[in-house]
Amino acid sequence: MIDSRSKNVVRNLRSGFLYKVVQIIFPFIIRSVIINILGVEYLGLDSLFVSILQVLNLAELGFSSAVTYSMYKPIVDNDKKTICALLNSYKRIYRIIGIIILMGGLLILPFLRNLIDGAVPDTNIYILYCAYLMNTVISYMLFAYKTALLNAHQRSDIATNIQAIVSLLQYLAQIMVLVVFRDYYLFVAIMCIATILNNILVAVVVKKKYPEYICTGKISKEQRKDIRKKVTGLLVYKICATTRNSLDSIFISSMVGLTAVAIYSNYYTIMFAIVGIMGTLISAATASVGNSLVTESEEKNYNDMKRFDFLYMWVSGWLAVCLACLYQPLMQLWMGVENMFSYEIVILFCIYFYALKMGDIRALYSDAKGLWYENRFRTVAESIVNILLNWTLGYFFGVPGIIVATLISLLIIGFGYGSQILFRHYFVHEKVSKYFLRHATYALVTIMVGAVTYFVCSFISLDGIWGLVAKVTVCVVLPNLIYLTVYRNTKIYKDSAVFVKRILSRKK
Repeated sequence: MIDSRSKNVVRNLRSGFLYKVVQIIFPFIIRSVIINILGVEYLGLDSLFVSILQVLNLAELGFSSAVTYSMYKPIVDNDKKTICALLNSYKRIYRIIGIIILMGGLLILPFLRNLIDGAVPDTNIYILYCAYLMNTVISYMLFAYKTALLNAHQRSDIATNIQAIVSLLQYLAQIMVLVVFRDYYLFVAIMCIATILNNILVAVVVKKKYPEYICTGKISKEQRKDIRKKVTGLLVYKICATTRNSLDSIFISSMVGLTAVAIYSNYYTIMFAIVGIMGTLISAATASVGNSLVTESEEKNYNDMKRFDFLYMWVSGWLAVCLACLYQPLMQLWMGVENMFSYEIVILFCIYFYALKMGDIRALYSDAKGLWYENRFRTVAESIVNILLNWTLGYFFGVPGIIVATLISLLIIGFGYGSQILFRHYFVHEKVSKYFLRHATYALVTIMVGAVTYFVCSFISLDGIWGLVAKVTVCVVLPNLIYLTVYRNTKIYKDSAVFVKRILSRKK
């Protein structure tokens, strides 16, 4: 079982990284093409529509996570009847969700212009918005529910491979349309076609791989009650994530304008690309951790979490240092000086990134344990504080205020309170204070590593691409050498090294 979990994690990671490479490279190219051919306002429009639809996606309520979690035990017990009933329930609920999102999206339509401060591109924003809306609705009305089977069986790599191929075709077609026809309507239409194709391919593969699972039967009253309870927690959990990410762009659009949204989204795209790569690790490990929580002891899982946390924060700290040293040189080459923020905002983005990553492993174990209901008050508090601070600090300080608002709610309520909930409801024999102390140590070491690396990079006088290459070289080597020097004699480093070697030594 342990060998199987390790194999699945590695396989899911491999597929996830392939998909993220596609997601990172081509959106950068597309954003550059949009700005050069259509203008920066179109980029801001795209970011605004995506943010609005992420808010509407709250209608999903987290059913996918709740149903996937509910499948872990039936899969271990080979209870096919229960799995079929869960899948049938999931299918019916997703169709209803698609209709709710469609209705909610249409209700926003009359107020769309009010969400934009200043001028808009010379295009019909209502038609474009409806196309974005239909793209979201389509995924719910077709076969997206079948992905839950792959996730619960620790085979998310299959869905990821399909998505990577479809996304690659989509991006290539969109680039061609922009360059040859300069038509943003066709650009959006291709996005809708790709969504349909992706859903159909996943459905075909799932039917072939798991023919024994069909949408039939009804789940028991106890299962409905358990899913309802978890969905209640997941709803407020999703609200928290949405207010943290999507509403930032909406606030910037309404307070500053589409150009500021476009510049913010460029910086956020770089950060989110790295967040996505790190998220691949989390996604690949979620089902395996869920399986481990069902079959292994609390002590075993806690020791695993410590090792994951150490390795994850090493990588996260290193990437935060890279952002601090490389953000501005990269932005200057990519978008030009006129589309850059000040370095103070860059530092805020770096802190934002690191703060997000601090809670990832804790969230991994919390989600795998299904503690969404227990987190409901925490997520409500984080959402309310974030919205109020966004409104207040955004009004007085603009973009920096909005990022600071997110940081305050994320660190104090998200990381602090969220960690206490996990230790209160699962790791009951461990002290959360030790967990906080470890993370404080990791953060202090990262600040020191960042200061040294930035100081060394400041002596590089080369400009342009060669200056960026030289700084990349420093950022790849120097931070990791310092981390190695600081940690190599610690127990957590030695335990983690053995842990990694054991995973890599298994047959793939």
